[in-house]
Amino acid sequence: MILKHLNGNQNNFEKKLQLILNQRKFIQSKAHIVKKIIRGVKRNGDKALIQYEKKFSKNEINKTSIKFSKKEINKIEKSINLKLKRSIDIAYDRIKKFHEKQKILPFKLIDKYKNELSYIYSPIDKVGVYVPGGTASYPSTVLMNCIPAIVAGVKNIFLTTPALGTKVNPAIIYAAKKCGVKEIYKTGGAHSIAALAYGTKTFKKVDKIVGPGNAFVTAAKKEVYGDVGIDMIAGPSEVSIVADRHANADWIAADLIAQAEHDTYSQSILISNNLNLIKKVNISLKKQLNKLPKVKIATSSLKNYGLSIYANKMNKILNIVNEIAPEHLELYVENYRKILKGIKNAGSIFLGKYSPEAMGDYLAGPNHVLPTSGSAKFSSGLSVNDFLKRHSLIKITKTGIERLGSSVINLAMHENLDGHANSVKIRLKKD
Repeated sequence: MILKHLNGNQNNFEKKLQLILNQRKFIQSKAHIVKKIIRGVKRNGDKALIQYEKKFSKNEINKTSIKFSKKEINKIEKSINLKLKRSIDIAYDRIKKFHEKQKILPFKLIDKYKNELSYIYSPIDKVGVYVPGGTASYPSTVLMNCIPAIVAGVKNIFLTTPALGTKVNPAIIYAAKKCGVKEIYKTGGAHSIAALAYGTKTFKKVDKIVGPGNAFVTAAKKEVYGDVGIDMIAGPSEVSIVADRHANADWIAADLIAQAEHDTYSQSILISNNLNLIKKVNISLKKQLNKLPKVKIATSSLKNYGLSIYANKMNKILNIVNEIAPEHLELYVENYRKILKGIKNAGSIFLGKYSPEAMGDYLAGPNHVLPTSGSAKFSSGLSVNDFLKRHSLIKITKTGIERLGSSVINLAMHENLDGHANSVKIRLKKD
């Protein structure tokens, strides 16, 4: 069997499951290296960028070539395959249409004293988007990170992606241009995150950084958080599939492989109440892996971090899912609407046999930037809200302060904040 197997009905199951889930939290902190890189960029700006890009990416750039020129962008854009261009257009429209439904309307509450209490929203001014350019070079990353910002009303989006000279995935350039990205930079790694966070002569300083990356990029985002906002601390991608005896083993195997080919540290988990299905899926995995171009990556992922879990009762299966809190969850069972009620922790949930996770990755509509490594227990995927700031508006009337002021004074005095109390008292004194 390719997948490790656990019996969810055994007494020590929970302990064994946690040991497997924790294996991927191995990623050693790169903080000590990243801190040095960030300091270098803060001190030396473009000069440090050029040095680090040469050191880490073997990319020879100079002060005039850190950024793509309009001429370069137009030339690269023209090289894109028309079929691919059309697919990006379709994805853009679908993602944008879905995210437009997320817009939050301001509201106002007027209480019995005629006090006006409200929320208003304003977009972040400048957003930086990091797009990987190594083994993972995805135009879908551009769309999923830029579109919610666009819908939120962000006017200034800047993008950085590793590029050797002008050699870059043309689909990334096309997607960026379609999203109205202001500038596209040619660098990657932790130094690019630092440049976005603190600015250089070439890089614009942004207010928030979004987008996935390797361990160094992730560590850099964590390090600059507080000086700028970030989307999330994301780990390797993952999928859990709940399937019953009616499921197609070949389809399940294909979905597990689709996740595994992302990265050697990706995690693909099958949870079922049918042992025969689990056996069939393992057989199908072997057959399909042999035909996969990224067979080494996918095989390594499945053998090291892949898992099949048997549990005879659906309540048990739901408890397992909620404990895993997967980034992606496929409910490949006949009664998926019924068991959906029991799902509390998951990023995106895919319902039924015709809803593979791949559809969500590209153009279903909802965002594919999702919480990983169990963080779906307390967080959600990227949305329009992540690019909006909420402001409270408070207008107290004369009647309001007269009726409520004494309570404020009592609370302030209890907390030994006499100045707070006095700021209300002084307004209650008769002129």
